[in-house]
Amino acid sequence: MSTSQQPDPRDRPARLTVGVVGAGRVGPALAASLQLAGHRPVAVSGVSDASRRRAAQMLPDVPLVPPAEVLQRADLVLLTVPDDALPGLVAGLAETGAVRPGQLLVHTSGRYGARVLDPAVRAGALPLALHPAMTFTGTPVDVQRLAGCSFGVTAPEELRLAAEALVIEMGGEPEWIAEERRPLYHAALALGANHLVTLVAQSMELLREAGVEAPDRMLGPLLGAALDNALRSGDAALTGPVARGDAGTVAAHVEQLRRHSPQTVAGYLAMARATADRALAHGLLKPELAEDLLGVLADGTGSGTSATDGSDGTEGDA
Repeated sequence: MSTSQQPDPRDRPARLTVGVVGAGRVGPALAASLQLAGHRPVAVSGVSDASRRRAAQMLPDVPLVPPAEVLQRADLVLLTVPDDALPGLVAGLAETGAVRPGQLLVHTSGRYGARVLDPAVRAGALPLALHPAMTFTGTPVDVQRLAGCSFGVTAPEELRLAAEALVIEMGGEPEWIAEERRPLYHAALALGANHLVTLVAQSMELLREAGVEAPDRMLGPLLGAALDNALRSGDAALTGPVARGDAGTVAAHVEQLRRHSPQTVAGYLAMARATADRALAHGLLKPELAEDLLGVLADGTGSGTSATDGSDGTEGDA
């Protein structure tokens, strides 16, 4: 067995110098990933103390400089700022002459495609939109999570291969998204990922209120199985009292939520209505059971059909 050490990525000839404008949770992770692929981070900008600490941890020895200087130093610039700040940043960099002809300008916004970079394109930049479909922590674990992560890729056709190559170098899987579909694409991801966090956090709070000492341990296997089933089977994986048409159980849920956590009632009713609609459409909810259920969900009083213990012989089937 060979005992030779693997070469340090820092010793490889760098193909591109990399800069980061916006040292939030995403930019330093992507730059660190590109470094592992042989590119060389040379500059990063960050305003808050948290951003500066994050940059120091993820990109040690890379200098912190103003955004315009990042563009002066780098062949490939990652614009990793919040969605609403991106158009103004691009316009400002272009107006001040910071953009260099032939420079790769990459933004990571899910909402926007390549057109948001048009002011920089007019100054000679090459525009790429590379959005990682991943949640970031701002720690080195993010670099590992990029392995196998899908990226929403949008770019001019002549830059498509370059965009996809960069994603592959970061360990990701490129998924081409048309310019006009970017807002829909981003809405879909937010619906699944962002709202999932809210739902899980609410569920954990309610379990603690119910006396469960370790709600995370209780929810982990259940939610893991539900997610796996949903990804494999879609609507066929629907289960629980709404899909079964247990109006009494749902009414009891609403009554308890109003008593113990009224701020969760609106979300529960909205998701239950959406679940009922999908269960009906896919033949999982029997029409004869749907009337009482939809009545409970319509008035949201929790005073519909009287409930017992909510059991129908499927204990543990959430």
